[in-house]
Amino acid sequence: MTRPRAAMRARVVGLVFTVGLAGLGVVVWAAESASDPRRSGFDFMTPELQAMQRDDALNPGMLWIKDGEALWNRNVGTADRSCASCHGAATATMRGVAARYPAFDTASGRPVTLSQRINLCRVERQRAPAFGFESDELLALEGYLAHQSRGQPLAPPSDPRLEPFRARGERLFRQRIGQLDFSCAQCHDEQAGKRLAGSTIPQAHPTGYPIYRLEWQGLGSLQRRLRGCMSGVRAEPFAYGAPELVELELYLAQRAAGLRIEAPAVRP
Repeated sequence: MTRPRAAMRARVVGLVFTVGLAGLGVVVWAAESASDPRRSGFDFMTPELQAMQRDDALNPGMLWIKDGEALWNRNVGTADRSCASCHGAATATMRGVAARYPAFDTASGRPVTLSQRINLCRVERQRAPAFGFESDELLALEGYLAHQSRGQPLAPPSDPRLEPFRARGERLFRQRIGQLDFSCAQCHDEQAGKRLAGSTIPQAHPTGYPIYRLEWQGLGSLQRRLRGCMSGVRAEPFAYGAPELVELELYLAQRAAGLRIEAPAVRP
């Protein structure tokens, strides 16, 4: 599934300039209500980027979604089984699933993200090697599942076993870190809507992940973005899959509860 970068860029350019298809597959993202102060990062983008996200024919993230659909139906591992072998058609069975992650995993006794659940199923059910963090394959499959919940509200589980992990995530969100001595809350709660280095500071709601960022020229996970923010304040980023990143994801999902999923979103 790994594709050469040049070929990938060519596919993206071809997709972005398919202007004759504009208007097909359009999805409009609107604020939940005038009384809700929470806003998706979509609301802070230029009209051109909003148009790119709205139209599936222009959204570069849809390339990974198509690859994820192929992976969903592909038999792999010594079990010679596909995701569809157990779950059937994702369009029917996966609607709303991504909206409920991270979720508690009884076997490990802690929360897992959607990408971690994919790898658990891959190892335990398909008897295949886990995908690497931030690999095209894992992003494609996670993106495909998240896409099935597009338009659904984020609905974090009310499972009481998650509460201590969510509380730790909130503490991490408010904790000053790095040489710049900044917290997530100082930027995304206190300064949201203001400008930083020419860009508008968003409220940091995880409504569109995995997300296509022009800066990355590819799809990326929420953990990649969190690690990037940590580097930005000159702190040592947590490793991919670290409990701290999962706890942050858990808190961010609760903070954005009720906002609608946009995956795959597009950002600068």
